[in-house]
Amino acid sequence: MLFRIKKNKLLLPSNQLFKLIFIMNFQAYQHHFDSILNQSIQSPPYDSEEFYSYVKLNQTRQNRWLKKGVIETDIINSILSIDEPQEWLLITEPWCGDAAHSVPFIIKLASYNSLINVTIQLRDSDSEIDNYLTNGSKSIPKLVVRRQNEDLFHWGPRPEAAKILVTDLKNNNADLHQIKEALQKWYNEDQGKSIQQELLALLQGS
Repeated sequence: MLFRIKKNKLLLPSNQLFKLIFIMNFQAYQHHFDSILNQSIQSPPYDSEEFYSYVKLNQTRQNRWLKKGVIETDIINSILSIDEPQEWLLITEPWCGDAAHSVPFIIKLASYNSLINVTIQLRDSDSEIDNYLTNGSKSIPKLVVRRQNEDLFHWGPRPEAAKILVTDLKNNNADLHQIKEALQKWYNEDQGKSIQQELLALLQGS
């Protein structure tokens, strides 16, 4: 059986696995970043200087998009038209570079409608990621949109154009550094437009 803890409450089992899933809101997720960076958390992988550096960089990127990211009018209207409660589940981790560019826009979108409740699961802490694999891998971030405990759709781990970019680079034997550099450039130039367009299409089709 699967139990989930939310707001200090133990939720009812939803399948035949037995594990605890801890759910946090976005404020707690931001605090998790701070705990890693002030070294209150030093458990793997954050005992590694490399992962510590990822978190520091991702916090900067995330905060930049939270402050400067522009939300387009058409998706604002779609969000405002939601008239039933929805649960937006984000499965992510502070070390994830793609998440630093996508999570802020998801949070900003959800803020336009009080009927949307965003919760976050850490992928590596007994999350639901096994139900939302990408080609068999636990790629993140993943957004799962639910209504009355039913999945309407899920999105992730990155916009389609970014997926194609990474695939092309791998096919041309680009190394990890080249892929990360090209992907960062793509996110900076895209400015969150692709994720908004893709989520708009999914919302309209749900």
